[in-house]
Amino acid sequence: MTTAHRPTFFPARGGTARGEGDLSKLSAQYSSKDMPSHTKMKYRQTGQGTEDDLRKKDLRRELEDKERNAAREKRARESASSTSSNHSKRQRMDQIAAESAAAVDADEAVDELNSSDEDDSDEDDTAALMAELEKIKKERAEEKAARDEEIKEKEEKERMANILAGNPLLNESGPSGSSGSSGDFTVKRRWDDDVVFKNCAKGVEERKKNVTFINDAIRSEFHKKFMDKYIK
Repeated sequence: MTTAHRPTFFPARGGTARGEGDLSKLSAQYSSKDMPSHTKMKYRQTGQGTEDDLRKKDLRRELEDKERNAAREKRARESASSTSSNHSKRQRMDQIAAESAAAVDADEAVDELNSSDEDDSDEDDTAALMAELEKIKKERAEEKAARDEEIKEKEEKERMANILAGNPLLNESGPSGSSGSSGDFTVKRRWDDDVVFKNCAKGVEERKKNVTFINDAIRSEFHKKFMDKYIK
């Protein structure tokens, strides 16, 4: 008989009592991380902003020194900007003076050219005559090119006319130029005019009739054919 269903009156316990082995004792080991830490108050050391360090400093004098340095740097920047502006103004004045001098030189050169215009008048007349001659030559060349183009177009038209007249299928007036032929190339008779069994297919004659749609079941073509076939 099994005893699995029976209650346990003596559960396992750690210790050295009856039924308790040495291997089941509670362990006395513990981790170093479980040990108490930060058990001592930490204080600021020298150089970490202690009361003695702050008491020895002259904060007002340090602030005044910083303000004087900032004002000195500002004045230096302003003086540098004013110097650069003065330099740019000086360069602009030099440029204006150079431009005025160049204008004076140009006026003198114009006066010299005016004095030499009388000497060059003959050369100008010769140049004008040469330009007129070149213009006349150019106009004559254009007229010649236009005439050549017109002659070429005329010859091309004549060639195409000869080509069309030489083809009897495209020449409606006939190869000899007479207007006797009408130019109608349709077939005069059907292809099945000379066959042995002609008009033997079913419904050939009916295809020649004009079939019209009548919206009436009694007067329709189908009803007429049906009556002719099965009733009459």
